[in-house]
Amino acid sequence: MSNQTREARGIARLVVKVLTLAAFALGAVGAHAGIANTKHNLGADNAANENYMTTGTTEICVFCHTPHASNTAVQAPLWNKPVAAGTSYTTYTTATSATIDGSVDMSGISLACLSCHDGTQAMDTMINKPGSGGYAAAGAAITGGVWTGARQSSGAMTNAGEFISMLGTDLTNDHPVGIQYCGGGVSTGGAVTTAASTGSCRDADFNAPANGLIGGHRAWWVDTSAGANGSRQKTDMILYARAPTLAGDATSGQYQPFVECASCHDPHTENATFLRVPNTQSAVCLACHNK
Repeated sequence: MSNQTREARGIARLVVKVLTLAAFALGAVGAHAGIANTKHNLGADNAANENYMTTGTTEICVFCHTPHASNTAVQAPLWNKPVAAGTSYTTYTTATSATIDGSVDMSGISLACLSCHDGTQAMDTMINKPGSGGYAAAGAAITGGVWTGARQSSGAMTNAGEFISMLGTDLTNDHPVGIQYCGGGVSTGGAVTTAASTGSCRDADFNAPANGLIGGHRAWWVDTSAGANGSRQKTDMILYARAPTLAGDATSGQYQPFVECASCHDPHTENATFLRVPNTQSAVCLACHNK
């Protein structure tokens, strides 16, 4: 092999490495930019948002998450905000719809979403404020933080015009959350998270959920892929499982799937209204509802 050939191959390998690293870097930037370009970026460098801080912090993730000393009172990943008790909310139940099936238990991840979307506290109320050392178990607003935007008041979310993201504490005119999927009936048969899925939907107007062991725990979801690919994806309708006490329900205390805000909404996507999949031809609705 000539020196020229060796040199040419060496240059080719170098070009491949550079392009690979560039692709990786662009991918990482793209992933970050996805959150940065949404309404969930409340930091001071997001002047294109509807509500944002003009001073306080340019961080994005801190409004919801903290790497240390998170709120374990709510089933949300490393949650950085205090949450209200489930009893604080009036839920969509048989009192507002004679056709709804399933028991309601407002102790799941929806409480995390509502910690901003019920409008009862400022969106920068945190357990661990930016900069470390600002731990406050009951939550505290960012020192020197200033908010701007037509749909906030002192940092608390409000509605204006047709804007309805501030749901309040009366949820009777919103899609049910904290409710058993498909009327209940699906569970592990006990509180054991590794046990096999048992039972079937009590309400035939719902599509049966897929399930599997993920990280050693039973998980349920509604597959949105054509032909059902059998593995959970971020674009599936995610069901959140726990073993609640449900008065008068045969599955009380059993590990089972529930519908929560994040079943339909992915807080990190750029999709309109944070839907897990676009709602073209009611794709979100028909993923679960067999109509």
